[in-house]
Amino acid sequence: MNTTELLNITAMIVPDRHAIVFDDQRITFGELADRVNRLANGLAELGVGAGDRVAVMQVNCNEHIESYFATAKLDAIFVPINFRARSEELSFMLNDSGVKAIILGQRYQDMLRQVKPELTTLEHQITLEAPADDFIFYDDLIANSSADDRFPTADGEDVTIVMFTAGTTGTPKGVMLSHNSFSSYILANVEPVDMEVAEKNILTVPLHHIAGVQAVMAAIYGGRTLVLQRQFDEEGWMKLVQDEQVNRAMMVPTMLKRLMDQPSFGSYDLSSLQVITYGAAPMPLEVIKKAIAEFPNTRFINAFGQTETASTITMLPPDAHDIREGDPDYDKKMQRLGSIGKPLPDVEVRIVDEDGNDVPLGENGEIVARGERLMKGYWNREEATKETLRGGWLYTGDLGYWDDEGFIFLSGRAKDFLKRGGEMIAPEEVEQIIMSHPAVDEAAIIGVPDIEWGERVRAIVVRKPGMELTMEDVVEHCRPRMAGFKRPEDVIFIDELPRNPMGKVLKRVLREEYPEPIA
Repeated sequence: MNTTELLNITAMIVPDRHAIVFDDQRITFGELADRVNRLANGLAELGVGAGDRVAVMQVNCNEHIESYFATAKLDAIFVPINFRARSEELSFMLNDSGVKAIILGQRYQDMLRQVKPELTTLEHQITLEAPADDFIFYDDLIANSSADDRFPTADGEDVTIVMFTAGTTGTPKGVMLSHNSFSSYILANVEPVDMEVAEKNILTVPLHHIAGVQAVMAAIYGGRTLVLQRQFDEEGWMKLVQDEQVNRAMMVPTMLKRLMDQPSFGSYDLSSLQVITYGAAPMPLEVIKKAIAEFPNTRFINAFGQTETASTITMLPPDAHDIREGDPDYDKKMQRLGSIGKPLPDVEVRIVDEDGNDVPLGENGEIVARGERLMKGYWNREEATKETLRGGWLYTGDLGYWDDEGFIFLSGRAKDFLKRGGEMIAPEEVEQIIMSHPAVDEAAIIGVPDIEWGERVRAIVVRKPGMELTMEDVVEHCRPRMAGFKRPEDVIFIDELPRNPMGKVLKRVLREEYPEPIA
């Protein structure tokens, strides 16, 4: 199914319902469809056509969403750019993907001017917010273009987005996602638009990230109003939820924690929230336990996936978060709360060893997935594609294990796994135990090279404000809770863990900053 149909269908059924609330704008589904057609026709007049690449670099805004659907209407390929990218990264991504036109915010104009002599394919630059002499103004393009509908011919297998991974090591890789990458998930897991049911969904995760794009697709297909926040800030988020009576939210664990840590958290009425979906980074057990208590009338969903899988492949559903003292299954549910749930119906998931064979229950292996919505491969990266797509299965690089009822527990990233004296150590297991200490705010485990043991265990710990904590305290807390070879042999205290925009801890940065041997 071509993703443009998601908007076409909803715009026909509920044309007067608000599609987007952003700043002081309220755009209906009918108006959104009109703006998309105008932008598509304006881009076509510039010579953008099937197979061409159109990039967008801007914080969350309605124009970001309009640009995707307009690009898809032309059978062109959308390239969302991380708005935190540096000039070298921007130049690389634009050249690597062969971008013909770019739409970007005012604050990125100088960066584009700086790298423009290096760009080999860029023909058109379009700016948002205000006119500029050497840019086409987005609002003028919309105002001066025809509203005639355009009818794309791309089918579900055709690539619609090239989304660059974060590039924490080496150069970023462009993940090729097809129309099926989105429609397969949407049709299998999201209720279609209903004239009688109107919901509002607050969206603060970046639209250059797979979680943001998938949330947009789900909201448009479901006829939900998207309440956009440019970038996440706690006070703004709570005010929007209260004022707009938001029903749904997508958050990363860092956002949820920062929200509940705010002194003003209890001052806002957040009771309209019916569903909070979280994912994109591991959720500390203490954070989700607190969230369940703080949002007693809200259902929680843990969604696990990655860019290469077009977002969610496993889900821990709301009933698994319904945990009450006295429940005969209390202990089991508490343990399951640390899992990523079970595979969704439109994907197959296995956990395999280094030879591609299924591992027994309880044993660690790499999570692999298969289905029509997984990536087509990496743009211009044949060898990387062969390494990740093997025998029809996508190797995620995430390690995990099954329990006896089909729930999957993460063990960490393959490259982050530690091996001490021949014994394998899952970082997440150790991190969760350390974070259960009342004085610990955050923790990360890294391996330190060692001649005798191969690797030794170092903990990087953030104390809770105003709390005292020593290395001995951390080690003694771990002693009765884990095998001796897993216990940290060194603890370093820092003020904040380095994270990417989606809240994932950058272990590579920690390994570079704290490489000293353990005495």
